[in-house]
Amino acid sequence: MNPIDNGTIHYRDELVRKLIHLTSLSIPTIYYFIPRTTAIIILASLSVFALIVDISRYFHPEVGKIFYKFFGFLLRKHEIDHKKKNLNGATYVLLSALIGVIIFPKIIFVTAFAILIISDTSAALIGRKFGRKPFLRKSFEGTLAFFVSASIVIFFTPKLTNSIAEYMIGIVAAFVGAIIENISYGIADDNLSIPLSVGFVMWALYLIIFPHLDLILPNVPR
Repeated sequence: MNPIDNGTIHYRDELVRKLIHLTSLSIPTIYYFIPRTTAIIILASLSVFALIVDISRYFHPEVGKIFYKFFGFLLRKHEIDHKKKNLNGATYVLLSALIGVIIFPKIIFVTAFAILIISDTSAALIGRKFGRKPFLRKSFEGTLAFFVSASIVIFFTPKLTNSIAEYMIGIVAAFVGAIIENISYGIADDNLSIPLSVGFVMWALYLIIFPHLDLILPNVPR
């Protein structure tokens, strides 16, 4: 483990955790093709279920025993703190998705959430394995991996104009997301802070640069 590794689980288990994290790409992918109302109903149902299970493990030993048997090896130290009763990352992912779908136009959410899943995974794996240079609260290598991967994501997510300005909006938001991912450590869960920060930056820039555009994706119900 490198000297600035903030991980609290074995790197092998980190790989498993991030592989599971990558399955959350199904959320923006499916949302692209379905109405906003349907997505909210689905995500709200999943979020309520996740919250019930997550909170129950702290108050009901039987639930906790089963939960930790299957998922205990994937949980970070702060996610098993029975004093603070923190939620686990998977619950935050669902809550983040629900909040994002409610708040943001579809094109913003799809991009911001894809960045969360892909770039958070890149930052964690690269940062833990190769991070050597301290930068803010984590490593420079991990933060750079986030920014580079997020910038690549920008080239594959939906656009309204395909203009250079629209790509630059995404890259600026990717940079902000990289910084937020770094400084969120120990303060807020980055599954929530990353997509919200990326989403609000993109939205603000779209409104400034393209005030005439409808931010709802063409032919796709919001």
